[in-house]
Amino acid sequence: MEGNGIQHRTVRANGINIHLAEKGEGPVILFLHGFPEFWYSWRHQLHAFASLGYRAVAPDLRGFGDSDAPADVDSYTCFHVVGDLIGVLDAIGADKVFVVGHDWGAMMAWYLCLFRPDRVKALVNLCVGFLPRSAANKPPVETLRTFYGDEYYMCRFQEPGAIETEFAEIGNDKVIKYFLTSLPASPFYLPRGKALREQLDVPITLPSWLSEDEFKCYVTQYEKTGFTGGLNYYRNFDLSWELSAPWTGSKVEVSSKFIVGELDVTYNTPGIGESMNFDVMKKHVPLLEDVVVMKGVGHFVQKEKPDEVNQLIHDFFRKF
Repeated sequence: MEGNGIQHRTVRANGINIHLAEKGEGPVILFLHGFPEFWYSWRHQLHAFASLGYRAVAPDLRGFGDSDAPADVDSYTCFHVVGDLIGVLDAIGADKVFVVGHDWGAMMAWYLCLFRPDRVKALVNLCVGFLPRSAANKPPVETLRTFYGDEYYMCRFQEPGAIETEFAEIGNDKVIKYFLTSLPASPFYLPRGKALREQLDVPITLPSWLSEDEFKCYVTQYEKTGFTGGLNYYRNFDLSWELSAPWTGSKVEVSSKFIVGELDVTYNTPGIGESMNFDVMKKHVPLLEDVVVMKGVGHFVQKEKPDEVNQLIHDFFRKF
């Protein structure tokens, strides 16, 4: 899958096996993917940054791709994942690295910077802003349920096995095609027993930025692994919040840049999108340099507009 000099190997990190895709030599950039993806989300970036003199490393996070997927649902907290990332850095001999995260990868990148800022040179996060832990906060899923109801997608993901059964009835290929290409620029709902049925009544044509062969790579991977590993991140959203109480009021003290698509589902969700405002985020990320809102772009910015995103990342990292 996607050759052209990309090397693959497995390292032992935090007690599990983590698969890495990497290319290039030089300062390390750690690329962290989201859901429903795996290292392949960063294929454009691996080639581009290797050519710019970096060592680009994209792990499959635990539960995804060819990395181990622990059976215990509670094994997917931010502490488990950050522990994996520190283990990866140690395994590849990287003391301090640049980090780029997207979706759940962005969330884990924020946590990495919060817990271990000594291991991060600078951060560029895509599409998921920093959500500070405060004493006034309620658990995030509880809050989302209060505002958006039980059929909001993150709430529907909470019951182990339930949404997996519905996805299996729909078909992995259709589910992946919808998530990669058709997320709305608004709050996203999955009615019980009718998830994606209405949305899939109209056939989806792949966009210009996702070829049929690239799409098949996602389908092939998820036919092997299923969705449970990735869904377990959502199932630990509240537990991660609970366990992060010692960091209540803490700020991210790492030089950062944030990029989001104008049509991103989270950017257009009331109560969440506002947190991506520069002035709001800078209160909690004091070394934030910029928030870039990309016009006409959805959730998967690094694939929809790879050249523009790569330039934004490179312009920032070259300062360090």
